[in-house]
Amino acid sequence: MPRFLIFLALSLLFLAAPAARADEGRVTRIEPVLRQGELLLDADIDFTLSGELHEAARKGVPLYFTADLSIQHPRWWWFDETILSVSQTWRIQYNALTRQWRVGTGDLSLPATTLDEALDLVRHIRNWPLGDAGRFTPDQTYQGRLRLRLDTSRLARPFQVDALNSGAWSLTTPWKEFTFSISAATPRG
Repeated sequence: MPRFLIFLALSLLFLAAPAARADEGRVTRIEPVLRQGELLLDADIDFTLSGELHEAARKGVPLYFTADLSIQHPRWWWFDETILSVSQTWRIQYNALTRQWRVGTGDLSLPATTLDEALDLVRHIRNWPLGDAGRFTPDQTYQGRLRLRLDTSRLARPFQVDALNSGAWSLTTPWKEFTFSISAATPRG
């Protein structure tokens, strides 16, 4: 009987672990937009930071969030054709001297008053340029997928070791799949 109770307790422990991971985050909305001949992407992502990540960010450790996007054209006679595979990374860091949060992507850096305000720029992706709409054939169906992850490879080495040893540093949303097509009636220029 005691072995059965131990087995039951361990089984419940292993079953509870995936449920805790499911609360990490998810992509809630993806909307490809055609504007002036260019394909743009708007997306909303719902996630929360662990207490350990909050504390590290408040101490000035930069956090890097990377959105990965892949768009493919399905083909029945061969492998799917990859039309686009891109990533965008945001850097969020607190400056103790100015008591200000900064959110940066590429060369652009914007100020924010709180960590939540800084995270909102990552949670609500707007007008992400994906390239010329001419690379997409009108009235063809394309399949895409998007995810957001905490990019621990850009952290300083001591924090990379912490990230490997702690689940608090692993934040990755599951891939969210979507389909879209560009209408031939839509003006491109």
